[in-house]
Amino acid sequence: MCRNIKTLFNFEPPATKAEIHDASLQFVRKLSGFTNPSKANEAAFHLAVEQVSAAARTLIQSLSTQAPPRDREVVRAKAMAEAAKRFTRA
Repeated sequence: MCRNIKTLFNFEPPATKAEIHDASLQFVRKLSGFTNPSKANEAAFHLAVEQVSAAARTLIQSLSTQAPPRDREVVRAKAMAEAAKRFTRA
């Protein structure tokens, strides 16, 4: 599950709330072991997602770098090329 969590810092355009929420959801799923929590755990699960999202937004906004922002399309294309190479059978 966590392999789907991508780096969200130092991109142009910056990470959206939805991207941060999705990464937080994946993180809480991994920690809890639940893809969908039971009714008994639903409130705690959703609270954890919101708290992780808030912490992630704070972190991303607080970080600084002198490196130029990365272009999402360039990074996506590179990842797709690497995946194609990895999954192409010889």
